[in-house]
Amino acid sequence: MSATLIIILGAVVAGFVQGLSGFTFGLVATSIWIWVVEPQLLASMVVFGALTGQILAVFSVRRGFSWRLLWPYLAGGLIGIPIGVAILPRLDVDLFKVLLGTLLAIWCPIMLFSARLPPIRIGGAPMNAVIGLFGGVMSGTGGYSGVIPTLWCALRRYEKDSQRAIIQNFNLATLAVTMATYVATGITTARMLPTFAIILPAMLVPTLIGTRVYIGISETTFRQIILVLLTISGVVMLGTSLPHLLARA
Repeated sequence: MSATLIIILGAVVAGFVQGLSGFTFGLVATSIWIWVVEPQLLASMVVFGALTGQILAVFSVRRGFSWRLLWPYLAGGLIGIPIGVAILPRLDVDLFKVLLGTLLAIWCPIMLFSARLPPIRIGGAPMNAVIGLFGGVMSGTGGYSGVIPTLWCALRRYEKDSQRAIIQNFNLATLAVTMATYVATGITTARMLPTFAIILPAMLVPTLIGTRVYIGISETTFRQIILVLLTISGVVMLGTSLPHLLARA
């Protein structure tokens, strides 16, 4: 299969998943693109695709918006983005993904099969801002803005539309700022435009289909989908980074 077809496949699959869940474009696309895309281009492709998906989704799913819930995450995220961009050239990406992937691969199945675990209510807005900070850092280091905030929202047990609104609008804002920063600092350049021109039409319809599926699912089903996707994200992180880490050991 040619590199172009693999890029299209990654955009189609990741676009649908993002439309359905409101996040995880980056992890799904990375698991497919990493086999044919050089690391220098991958981060820009992920941010572009994830941002495009959020723009499409925000006009399709607009229920549950609450500025009171959103602003702490957003404030923390905007602080975290320049931190992530600054450490991107120095970050041991493989070690980072192994640690985060292990957390997701262990904790999310526990939550999935322990539906009676009580929700986390401590910390309030300050803790939400800290979670947003981590999301902003991860956005700056490669467009993975939604992973930690989505896990935290699941732990908070927000209802379906509130959780979707927080993650969708948080991702939209942080990814927009991340892309602008990438362009300003030269991480994203004009030579990447042909690749972006492949990604955009490939993900357009799958993303919109995903948003329509989201509208029709129940609260319980949505929570199960989120936890399964987070678990898969953790496994993907481990699968794409652990071999590299072991090879260097």
